[in-house]
Formats: sequence, C-alpha cells, structure tokens
Amino acid sequence: MSKYRIAILGSGNVATHLSQSLYSAGHDIVSVYSKTRTNAEILAEIVNAVVSESVISDREPDVYIVSVSDDAISLIAEELSNTKSIVLHTSGSVGVDVFADRIERYGVIYPLQTFSVKKDVNMNSVPFFIEASGKEVLNEIKNLAHSIADNVTIADSKKRMLLHISAVFACNFTNHMFTIADSILSSEGLCIDILKPLINETIQKIDKLSPVDAQTGPAIRNDKDVIEKHLKMLEEKENLHDIYKFMTNSIYRYKK
Repeated sequence: MSKYRIAILGSGNVATHLSQSLYSAGHDIVSVYSKTRTNAEILAEIVNAVVSESVISDREPDVYIVSVSDDAISLIAEELSNTKSIVLHTSGSVGVDVFADRIERYGVIYPLQTFSVKKDVNMNSVPFFIEASGKEVLNEIKNLAHSIADNVTIADSKKRMLLHISAVFACNFTNHMFTIADSILSSEGLCIDILKPLINETIQKIDKLSPVDAQTGPAIRNDKDVIEKHLKMLEEKENLHDIYKFMTNSIYRYKK
C-alpha cells in the first residue's frame, strides 16, 4: 500500500479523525493548517506534524486534504490553484467541480459518519465515497481510502448530495429529537438514560426490518385520543407542539 505525504487543511471533527486514522495507517502528516492556530497545534502534536502558517504547505505534500466548512472550500481552492499536489475535500454537499479550472489533480474523499473530537470512531467501518478528476487520481484516492477503511465506493457529486441529505435526516434530525426528548424529561427531573433502551432497540430493529415496517406509535395507528392528549400537554411549548403535529401528520401520510 502506498504511503502518502499529506497536508491537512482544517482542525475540526472530520479533520481530526481523518488525520489520526491516516497517521495510524503509516502516512506522513507533514503539516496542519487552521484559522484557529490553537486547534492546529493540538492536532499537529497528535499526528507528529508541523503547524503551517498558510494554506500552502512548505513541506511538499503528495495530497492536500481540505476539511473545512463547505463555504470555505472555494476560497481554499483559489489559494491552491498552482499546486501540483492532489487536492481533496471531504464534503458530502460540495461538488467536485469546486476545484475545476483551478487545480490540475483533484477529487473528493467523503466519510459518511458523524464525528466528534471527544468520541472515538472505528474508521475501518466507515463507508467512504470518492470522486476524482481522472482515472489516475481516482486510483490514488482509492489507495488512500482503502488504507484506513474497507468500504470505499465511487459516487458522483449528485449521489453524495443525496447521501448527505439522507444522513441529515437519519443522524442530525434524529439527534435533535433526542435533544427535545431530553428537555421534556429534564423539565420533570427525569434523565434521558431512561430512554436509552428504547433508543437502542429502535436503532437495532432496522437491522432486521425496513424502517417502514419498524414504525410504531400513536401516529402510525392514528390513535387520535392519545395524539390530542399529547398536543394539549405541549400547548404552552408552541415549537414542540408544532414539531409533534408535523411529525405525526408526516408519519400518517407516509403510511397512507
């Protein structure tokens, strides 16, 4: 397996996990750049890299990995317009063409997972979706991705966008529902721990059933008495009342 010299641009959740995994796989993380220098210093120390003072690394990397906010990728691309290195971004929602007409060799390496700096992730189990400016670059990205993960799939920008949208529903929106549940319980001195067996069972069921078949609750049964009681209790919390009503109607309409 080829080993690469990699410059990391970014120091957030994705950049941190990706850098650590690549470093553990034997790649040389030559530099870390971030607008937040303190974060760059922390990450650089973990992966035995230097902190770069600018986007353009003076350590001649084989690959730049751009792991910044989506709206900053285009700005980074402008600064790297003269590089001969491969330039990759890690976003699900930004097209590969953000690098077109600016950079010679470019692509995407998108890990479909939720990352938090303080929570370990088994990167080997994370599905990666890749795209490239050409066959040669695609092979390089495959090598890089397979060095840390088993599940690597070619996906164009449209497919990655759909993957990201589905991930927002499955992960971000779901976690927001956990946040709401936690706030409801907390208002009565209860802890979300009491819901964890229910949450775990809900997630485990889709290993055996489709999400449609796994759906339970008053909305799918159209249990109007229970629904009205719930809505009445939420009347003073207008936002939660509206969310409950919208989700209930969505579940019922989907069944129909």
